[in-house]
Amino acid sequence: MLPVHIWLPEAHVEAPTAGSVILAGVLLKLGTYGIIRFMIPLFPYAMIYFTPLVFTMCVIGIIYSSLTTIRQIDLKKIIAYSSVAHMNFALLGLFTNNVQGIEGCLFFMLGHGVVSSGLFLCIGILYDRYHTRNILYYGGLVQVMPIFSLFFLIFTLANIGFPGMVNFVGEFLVLIGTWKVNTVVIFFAATGLIFGAVYAIWFYNRLVFGQIRFYSLQQFIDLTRREFFLLLPLIFLIFFMGIYPVIFLNTFNMSVNNYINLI
Repeated sequence: MLPVHIWLPEAHVEAPTAGSVILAGVLLKLGTYGIIRFMIPLFPYAMIYFTPLVFTMCVIGIIYSSLTTIRQIDLKKIIAYSSVAHMNFALLGLFTNNVQGIEGCLFFMLGHGVVSSGLFLCIGILYDRYHTRNILYYGGLVQVMPIFSLFFLIFTLANIGFPGMVNFVGEFLVLIGTWKVNTVVIFFAATGLIFGAVYAIWFYNRLVFGQIRFYSLQQFIDLTRREFFLLLPLIFLIFFMGIYPVIFLNTFNMSVNNYINLI
């Protein structure tokens, strides 16, 4: 959360592709897991007392991180700052203390692990070919890497919560849960969805469309068979979890209800 979020983009920039995938898909969820398993059950009254402060920090984090994402030119930093905004969104649902918000938080964490990992894998594929993460050196990839461009489009749409994809379900549940608690918070938090569409679509447009930068991109190789089958399961999960989320929601519905009753 703001202001202790600066380590995440720097860690992603310095980490290899596998490290970024583990960091985005697993390690980012340890914070919310610790809150769910330890902080809230041990200090339920403190959680209720500090909920307005957490809501304020989440709203500031969502807006600030989204605006910061727009001005980045490093491919990994763009995804890393968007991850900060998304995890603030998940924490918003966690502190609503109702079924919809907490289930939305849990489902959003699952979806973010899939989508963010896929985006970092795509950036790793580009870095292996061209050895730069500066977006100013890229452009026109759809003309020479059509399969990669299609896969990257799916991950980008999932990242902004496009209906029918995994993040839409989590964001929708979080918004419903927050609406039951505070309508002012949801108004400011929803601006993050608008900013998310701005930076994601602009990011994809700069990377994939336009003129090819021949002075920086010398060879053009689309996805290999290994890379294709590496990304394909993530694409399947994005649509499967987005179209049929009930199989996951039913799994932790009873636990969430017991959790709320315990608090």
